Amino acid sequence: MAGIVSTSKQGKRVVVIGGGVAGSLAAKLLQADADVTLIDPKEYFEITWASLRSMVEPSFAERTVINHKNYFKKGRVVTSPAINITETDVTTKDGAVIGYDYLVIATGHNDLFPKTRQEKLSQYQAEYEKIVSSQSVLIVGGGPSGVELAAEIAVDFPEKKVTLVHKGPRLLEFVGEKAADKAFNWLESKKVEVILNQSVDLSSASDGNKTYRTSGGETIHADCHFLCVGKPLSSQWLSGTVLKDSLDGKGRVMVDEHLRVKDRKNVFAIGDITNIPEMKQGYIAESHANVAVKNIKVMMSGGKRKRLSTYKPGPEIAIVSLGRKDSVAQFPFVTVVGCLPGLIKSKDLFVGKTRKARGLSPKLVQG
Repeated sequence: MAGIVSTSKQGKRVVVIGGGVAGSLAAKLLQADADVTLIDPKEYFEITWASLRSMVEPSFAERTVINHKNYFKKGRVVTSPAINITETDVTTKDGAVIGYDYLVIATGHNDLFPKTRQEKLSQYQAEYEKIVSSQSVLIVGGGPSGVELAAEIAVDFPEKKVTLVHKGPRLLEFVGEKAADKAFNWLESKKVEVILNQSVDLSSASDGNKTYRTSGGETIHADCHFLCVGKPLSSQWLSGTVLKDSLDGKGRVMVDEHLRVKDRKNVFAIGDITNIPEMKQGYIAESHANVAVKNIKVMMSGGKRKRLSTYKPGPEIAIVSLGRKDSVAQFPFVTVVGCLPGLIKSKDLFVGKTRKARGLSPKLVQG
């Protein structure tokens, strides 16, 4: 029987490296038409932009941390990081060698994730308990995750003293100044102390002493701290592979308008790792996945049906949630703060929609 299956899928072996927003969707959408292997160091996909809510409400993570096997039932999952790519195979850290006809690279950013879903859920429970047992919280980093975490804590635990320190001159440097100012004012209105243009020496607080020093000489008392700074791209490993010439000076993978890696016909890159000049956001990573999947399907069918799809960056929309009801939203011509954009994102953080795209019940609490 196995022989029959493999011949029907001959020339249709697809390997997807990375099980984040882009990779999980690509694997899910290709599984019916191809022999798909998903390579990921962890056993689950996480809706990352909802992770800050899970820190103040651990049960929220039941819907946002999803075992790959729940949406990817027809393919294989190899739980180990990829370490090498040749013209024909991918090798993983645990020694598996997987042949491909088409390759999709979606490794996103470097981060340390627990391997299993249960470990990830326990991590949220521990972070929640850390917040609950603290009177004061220090957040280092004023990008989207730092701002959203400060907002979640300020809304759910208004009695706690929250201090946010950011080394840049303004918050949310990836969006316009107007949106950043609105977020700053909203945080101040919720009694969050925001300190700009300074960094924090996290080693300055010893175990017994909860006082941190900033580069500007200020001292901050905090019972616990969270580091919310950007993670580097997970592309360094590619420099030892056949794709070493595909990286630009910033370590991003250069792609053409069909999302194929530079000078490659059967290798695609999607998500944050690409060099496309646009905001790196979840909904954009999903658009990449849709285009790459369409193109792989066209190529697997011999390319006779239609031409390859082109990816065109759309108008940029950024929504940063501020607690459960508000958010700051930047659309191409207008920046809004308050309940209207909050309704778009803050209530459910697009979790139902993202689960649905992977064939799962929007509400069902299940891995």
